[in-house]
Amino acid sequence: MHNVRGRAAAQASALHPSVLAETERDSAQRCRRVPYRPEHVDTYHEWMKSPELLEMTESEPLTIEEEREMQQSWARDDDKLTFILLDRTAPATPGVTERFGAGMCGDVNLFLNDDEDRACGEIEVMVAETSSRGKGIGREALELMMGYCHRELGVTRFVAKILQSNGPSIALFEKIGFRFVRKVEVFGEVHYELVVGGGAGAAARRAIEGASVGAYDP
Repeated sequence: MHNVRGRAAAQASALHPSVLAETERDSAQRCRRVPYRPEHVDTYHEWMKSPELLEMTESEPLTIEEEREMQQSWARDDDKLTFILLDRTAPATPGVTERFGAGMCGDVNLFLNDDEDRACGEIEVMVAETSSRGKGIGREALELMMGYCHRELGVTRFVAKILQSNGPSIALFEKIGFRFVRKVEVFGEVHYELVVGGGAGAAARRAIEGASVGAYDP
């Protein structure tokens, strides 16, 4: 029972990185990731006013008050994890990311929503800032997130649910090694998966071997 409690506590800590945030590998030149904190909400809310982003992420528009409540749920809930992405080549987001020398550009998320397979996680990434697209940030963020979730949460199967019309996202996941599973016409989605060690997980294995954790708070 002690070991079970220990594992549960470790998982809770990994899902709620209030002090620790995974940082880039030595080879990761494009982005950093930090926990989604209250100081990030205003910028995130501005992103999600974009009809394009709402459509591609299958999201509903929220008021700023609802977005603040959503940020708190990300920090509190035990079935999901998010990091804000910082573009290392972009100017700092004023009043928010100066100490990192990088600007907010998107987020990467994982949902543990398969009750029958707790080693399965649904993963997604959004590069919201158009000036940060095409730099490889999305791929790097996904690889690092998979490494973190495999190591800290024991996730061995990653699932991506993508709109059929989102060609760039489909291409991104295929490049990493995700394999097509099914088309879900009712939602206009295609589903992909990657199983770590299943022959298509080279990118995930690289991330697992190289990812590190560093302090977020000064």
